[in-house]
Amino acid sequence: MIEKSEMELGGRTLSIETGHVAKQANGSAWMRYGDTIVLVTTVASDKEADLPFFALTVDYREKMYAGGRIPGNFFKREGRPSTGETLHARLIDHSIRPLFPLTKVETQVYVTVLSFDGQNDPSVLALNGASAAVMLSDIPFQGPIGAVRLGRIDGEFVVNPTYEELEESDINMVLTGTEDSIIGVEGEFHEVKDDEVFKAFEVGHEAIKKLVDFQKELVERAGKPKREVVEVERDEDLAKVVADLVTDRVKEANRLPVKEDRATTLSKLKDEVLEKLEEEYPEREKDIGEEIYQITKEDMRSMILDDKTRIDGRSLDEVRPVSIDLGILPRAHGSAIFTRGQTQALCATTLGSKMDTRMVDDLEGKSFKSFMLDYNFPSYSVGEVRRPSGPGRREIGHGALAEKAIEPVVPAEDHFPYTIRVVSEILEANSSSSMASVCGGSLALMDAGVPIKTPVAGAGVGLVMDDERWEVLTDILGEEDHLGDMDLKITGTQDGLTGIQMDIKIGGVSFEILQVAFERARGALNHILGKMEEAISTPRESLSEFAPRILSIKIDPSKIGIVIGPGGKMIRSIEEIGVTVSVEDDGLITVTSVDATAGEEAMDVIRSLVEDPEVGKTYSGTVKRVTDFGAFIEILPGKDGLCHISELEHYRVGKVEDVLKEGDETEVKVIGIDDQGKIRLSRKVLLDPPEEGEGDAEPANGKGRGRR
Repeated sequence: MIEKSEMELGGRTLSIETGHVAKQANGSAWMRYGDTIVLVTTVASDKEADLPFFALTVDYREKMYAGGRIPGNFFKREGRPSTGETLHARLIDHSIRPLFPLTKVETQVYVTVLSFDGQNDPSVLALNGASAAVMLSDIPFQGPIGAVRLGRIDGEFVVNPTYEELEESDINMVLTGTEDSIIGVEGEFHEVKDDEVFKAFEVGHEAIKKLVDFQKELVERAGKPKREVVEVERDEDLAKVVADLVTDRVKEANRLPVKEDRATTLSKLKDEVLEKLEEEYPEREKDIGEEIYQITKEDMRSMILDDKTRIDGRSLDEVRPVSIDLGILPRAHGSAIFTRGQTQALCATTLGSKMDTRMVDDLEGKSFKSFMLDYNFPSYSVGEVRRPSGPGRREIGHGALAEKAIEPVVPAEDHFPYTIRVVSEILEANSSSSMASVCGGSLALMDAGVPIKTPVAGAGVGLVMDDERWEVLTDILGEEDHLGDMDLKITGTQDGLTGIQMDIKIGGVSFEILQVAFERARGALNHILGKMEEAISTPRESLSEFAPRILSIKIDPSKIGIVIGPGGKMIRSIEEIGVTVSVEDDGLITVTSVDATAGEEAMDVIRSLVEDPEVGKTYSGTVKRVTDFGAFIEILPGKDGLCHISELEHYRVGKVEDVLKEGDETEVKVIGIDDQGKIRLSRKVLLDPPEEGEGDAEPANGKGRGRR
């Protein structure tokens, strides 16, 4: 049976339909907003998977036909998920995962963008669709959730702004939540004040409440009965035996200040307990390991909530020690190592030309990025052995977060015409490596001499809460992230925020908690910015000697063909000087070279190619042709003018060849250009006038002839 609901949101109609397509899935939602259509389906296995975690997979795919386009790759079909698709899938996963009851049932949420109108964002539509599809299915879920994108134009908040409106907005934030709490946040800002971002939370949550009610109404009419959640019964006897064996030693391990010492001690303890209980509890390794994990988790949380202390000995609002090293890599154009506790990022900046921009081919069409940040997380950074591979979802997500954080302070292309690539290599990791990448990336840019507006830093805070109490933790460790309830990251400058991301493991957090978390994060941010300013307060005044030099000139677009030449002959000859030349359709020509002299030489050639002769200006030219009435002299590439025989000398010239021959070089002055563009030249106006009495006398021995 087909069921459909509609509501007005942001001045447009949002609709959800179910029961018409994908009926064999456990749940499906056909979402429409304007002419943007997204199909979200969900399927869950009937059997439990033997996995120690909830096996949720979110797959987000944008079909190119949705925007009336054919994929631009060689095979002309969609392939592996793009960076954008990966980021959208991560956001959906982080928003819905906390609301599934503890289960080992393998679950998949599949999002397909079927139509895109160029204005309405499919990713936020997909977030609402994911909630609706799971709510309509028989899969247990503690939803629904609502999702909105927030913008702000001229001080006014806009719910679900169009792509055109986002171009004018200083806020671009996606907010997800339930009717009484916030679940996920991801946003980028142009140095927006902290309290203004918090106001955006409140505005967005009001819209979320309406979306939650909207979904509930449809679920009441069309939702399937939910499966029964079978809670795994705890073996109390085993739990007591394990607790008696390990509790005191776990407490000792949790109070060791060094991560490696804690991990080694707990690992040895687990091995001892498994060996001791092997005969009494055979084949119960997983259960014993789970009991030790829970005891470790409860003790760490108790330290924070009861004793107000942390496993590394810091106070709840203390930032780990920060150290900074600049110019580490002699051949990179800029480099820095940023270390905070046991988290360390080596960041390198490379400058390139327009030819080095990164192409993005998505539903909005092809575009080119001139600033990019890539994040690498090798396994050695956490002391593990893993098979090396390309960047995964996590690396793509962390790189995008750091890139968006720094981008608002990167100079515009017309001010700094370089392509900029920052790479963050994580050398050590104990939480908040993405925030270390923001700090290190900002420092590497300044070390490279990139004139960024102001330094950007990043800081993370966590949360531990039970039914009655909660504590916010500044600059969390990996264990505090893993065993805690929230990971909130903010990035910004002294003047405002540039980015935010929040993931939680519980059903939501209140505005009261968020307010405290923001204050703690801002305190950490200011502390780190102070440390960065001590290391380098402003960008270096000059670029690295190994960085390319870029010169540019804007020409009349109608003259682009002259610069390129027949079959590219002219531009190739220019590049033989030792430069790279980029020509834009609007007439902007960029010359890139490592050798500054070669760049200037190439620019001189280009200027001469496109320069128009000016009356009264002197040129050095070459005689191309001689006639009875004068000489045709090339004063600019492809531009000849006539120097009449009467304009060759102050005396009367009998034959042009007596003064100039083909191939001679001579200086001439433009004395006129007629309506048809014909150029009149004079040589004699540049010569000293004859002395009195010499008049028309012809000099002996061919005096006055041009250089051969």
